[in-house]
Amino acid sequence: MNDGSPAAVVDARGRRCPIPIIELARRIGDVDVGEIIELLADDPAAAADVAAWCRMRGHDLLTAAPGAGPGSYLVRRLS
Repeated sequence: MNDGSPAAVVDARGRRCPIPIIELARRIGDVDVGEIIELLADDPAAAADVAAWCRMRGHDLLTAAPGAGPGSYLVRRLS
């Protein structure tokens, strides 16, 4: 486990559904189990999509801060 900082960042700002989730799924293997990956996405559907993807894939959504600007989603890889 690490100190809580992301081991990798996926910048999907300006991309629309389903691209942010596709990019997250493609890059999750770049981090070790227990490490965190950060997704930056400003697609309005990203909040629901990331939460659903984490549930389906067995990863832990640590924070979701969609906000008015680019959202930041921290995901801990669990498997």
